[in-house]
Amino acid sequence: MRLFDIDRWIEIWATITRNKVRSLLTCLGVFWGILMLVLLLGSGMGMKNGILGMTEGFATNSVFFLTDRTAEPYKGFNKGRSWSMRNRDVESIRRNVPGALMASGVLNGGRSDKNVVYGQTTGTYSVSGVAPEYFLMQLPQLIYGRVVNDIDMQEKRKVCVIGADVNKTLFRNENSCGRYIRVNGIYYQIVGVIDTKANGVQIGGRVSESVYIPFSTLQQTSNRGDVIHILCVTGKSGYRIERVIDDVTAILKAQNEISPSDPQAVRVINLAAIFGTFEMLFTGIDILVWLVGMGTLLAGVIGISNIMMVTVKERTKEIGVRRALGAKPFNIISQVMSESLLLTALAGLMGLSLGVFILDLLDRILSAQPADGDTIFTHPQVSIQTAVAATIVLLISGLLAGLIPAWRAMQIKAIDAIREE
Repeated sequence: MRLFDIDRWIEIWATITRNKVRSLLTCLGVFWGILMLVLLLGSGMGMKNGILGMTEGFATNSVFFLTDRTAEPYKGFNKGRSWSMRNRDVESIRRNVPGALMASGVLNGGRSDKNVVYGQTTGTYSVSGVAPEYFLMQLPQLIYGRVVNDIDMQEKRKVCVIGADVNKTLFRNENSCGRYIRVNGIYYQIVGVIDTKANGVQIGGRVSESVYIPFSTLQQTSNRGDVIHILCVTGKSGYRIERVIDDVTAILKAQNEISPSDPQAVRVINLAAIFGTFEMLFTGIDILVWLVGMGTLLAGVIGISNIMMVTVKERTKEIGVRRALGAKPFNIISQVMSESLLLTALAGLMGLSLGVFILDLLDRILSAQPADGDTIFTHPQVSIQTAVAATIVLLISGLLAGLIPAWRAMQIKAIDAIREE
């Protein structure tokens, strides 16, 4: 018997539609199961896209080092001593830590009341001194102009890069490059306007509400000497970030007279570990979603299997006559399993299509809303790989649903069927 015999499939369809209400209710379980699976997978992807979108443009293998009071006395210094990182620490890390791709210092310039002024307009914003490498760790969205470069650092130029919200308040979103603003009482020329791609990761304040000045310039104008408030390090690909952290910490302690065993003098913010936790969380969510979805789908498949058992029972005489006329066991098995497969495939593909439609509609609604960089749910969707996997699971489930009824049908003997009738 050919698998794609049109007469055979017409007969199968006639058998299924003989009792429309029963077939509809049978399909409902599979339809609901695959629909819930698609919606749960799409929602999980939307959450993943939202959270990862909050870190877009940020080097996820970055580590930030800050200072804290010492916890142990060392070389004549008392416990509880305050200390500061210096320019020499950055240079030493660049030379002696093979796993460090980039190292950059950040100087906090403060956020006093109405500290940024243009004409009669004032605002309160974060001020940071940064090196060019900083903008390679936190890739900004460049709106106008450029960011801080090496020449700015070498010549200690009085230039600055401002965030989008600063530009909106002071210049009403116009191109402000070339204009001068007063920051903490000192005039700086604007060379660029930026916004952030990673609202979920803010080092030293929100990018859109910050003013960035060359690191060397701010050290001089604020009379901070060679002090560094935050040390940013990005690890090279292929190097364990934990090894980089150990190497940097050892250098900082050695150059600043801190005990090698001091547990709190150097504070570390490890973004690589945080993002690793996110990945584990998303993996766990995916596994949970598949378990819940497969459980719901299994309930529908069991319903189809039960109905097929009833159908086989009702068709005892028909199957017996077929056996008497010479039908082979494979003919009987393929007939029953094909009916089960068709029911499952129709219900499942309808559920899959509706699920994709709902997710696409939801995505369009969310995309039409005003952009908000802090949203944790965006672009809910299922990938083509997921859709193919769901379809394969669906077809396998349909075959399994008809397996037991088909085996039951194969056991029917012609003489028993006629005698029962």
